[in-house]
Amino acid sequence: MRLGEYQKLKVIKKVEFGVYLAEKDGDEMRVLLPEKQVPQDCKCGDELEVFLYKDSKDRLIATTNRPALTLGGLAVLKVLEVGKIGAFLDWGLEKDLFLPYKEMTVKVQPEDEVLATLYIDKSRRLCASMKKLYDLLSTASPYQKGDVVNGRVYEFSGNFGTFVAVDDKYSAMIPAHEDTGMLRIGDVIEAKVLGVKPDGKLDITLREKAYLQMDADAEKVMGVIEEFAGVLPFTDKSSPEVIKRETGLSKNAFKRAVGHLYKERRIEITEKSIRKIK
Repeated sequence: MRLGEYQKLKVIKKVEFGVYLAEKDGDEMRVLLPEKQVPQDCKCGDELEVFLYKDSKDRLIATTNRPALTLGGLAVLKVLEVGKIGAFLDWGLEKDLFLPYKEMTVKVQPEDEVLATLYIDKSRRLCASMKKLYDLLSTASPYQKGDVVNGRVYEFSGNFGTFVAVDDKYSAMIPAHEDTGMLRIGDVIEAKVLGVKPDGKLDITLREKAYLQMDADAEKVMGVIEEFAGVLPFTDKSSPEVIKRETGLSKNAFKRAVGHLYKERRIEITEKSIRKIK
């Protein structure tokens, strides 16, 4: 019998509180399907498709209800409660699904909706995890370059970028050079597809076309200049790392914004600084 999966089992015995199921007659390994779950007119010898999990007393039990998540799958689940050692998620069964703190990518709160997978822990119990979702996402999306998509942020990587699950199931990424500092794990975003990689993964962007984004970037740069008391101690010739760290913009976006501000005569540029014109 496979914990955390759907399977067809045979009714081998009827009792007052339900029926016992097994893979075949004579099996010593059997599981209870509670009486309220038993279909009408069910009889010994019938095959039933059930899902196996463990009840509050850690006993293997069957259900004909269909949980939102099966072993190795992905689903968006709502946080019901947060305790001392983890959180409890609603997955459509009487016993809530446990999400250990060590399997969180960010501390969750009640009412949060998180993308999670299902695994079996060392104690042979079903638990949820927010980690290692990358390989579980599909690369067979219907989207092409230029399409607008919705996705859920599930991981940040300084080396690669921001990982997003488009439609909660397709693999996508926002490039590392793009500012995603305003986002948090679980946020649902609208983005545009920049391209589709040979392996089917999507490259996406939050940014508008450059000429539409320029005004917003220019105001962002002015805000940073104000934070430096009107004199920015670096220019558009500085390293991409410095520019990214101080402004959140890529070097190209920063250069466009600075050029825009210069044309509007709002700044002056020296060899080592950018100064606000009063």
